[in-house]
Amino acid sequence: MSETAALPVARIYGEPLVELPSDLYIPPDALEVMLEAFQGPLDLLLYLIRKQNLDILDIAMAPLTRQYLEYVDIMRTRNLELAAEYLVMAAMLMEIKSRMLLPRPPAVQAEEEDPRAELVRRLLEYEQMKQAAHRLDALPQSGRDVFPIGVFIERAAERLPEVRTADLVEAWRALLYRARLSAHHHITREELSVRAHMSLVLRRLQEHRVLEFAELFDPARGVAVLVVTLLALLELARESLIDITQSESYAPIYVRLARPAAH
Repeated sequence: MSETAALPVARIYGEPLVELPSDLYIPPDALEVMLEAFQGPLDLLLYLIRKQNLDILDIAMAPLTRQYLEYVDIMRTRNLELAAEYLVMAAMLMEIKSRMLLPRPPAVQAEEEDPRAELVRRLLEYEQMKQAAHRLDALPQSGRDVFPIGVFIERAAERLPEVRTADLVEAWRALLYRARLSAHHHITREELSVRAHMSLVLRRLQEHRVLEFAELFDPARGVAVLVVTLLALLELARESLIDITQSESYAPIYVRLARPAAH
């Protein structure tokens, strides 16, 4: 029967390596052991109790103390930084264990409080806070579960096309020309009021909302009325009571009531 060939421990460039070289150096920290992370000694104790299915109200101190000290020893051998509170808890566990092992008279035992009472109270409070923290962590969190989205809506003020002065002058000249064509040479005395014509213009705009520039004038009433009506329009525009608009150059000019300013 042939001797069984040794299994290779590794392969280098496809070639099997049967045994490790004698001069191979393995650093002492080449193998890292990742231990369970705990938030403190109470967290470790609660983990050990739940892992062994122990009753937190009737803790078996001997196995719990032994497992706790084993964990502390592992942390020491791995050169991990050990918080002082772990050592304080170790001393407390050994004290409780010793008090429970020492024989006591029945009368003293009936009056003395259970040495585990303070530890049980702290464990129950810690477990309640830990459960509350888990419930809070399960809630949706901004930046982890939900991400706020900002929507910026810019309400640009409506910009009306500017009316060129030349177009307004041309419209005015056309009205004057029509007024001269319909003049009748009647000599009359008429009291013309700019404020009165401002009210008339506003009344007409309230009825029709938008009117062409020429529709606000009545050339048949003469040049004087045209002048007063024009002055009324300019005064209303100066007081921002009306808007005079034009879509493009040489296009019809329109007049409408100004929109109230947004507060």
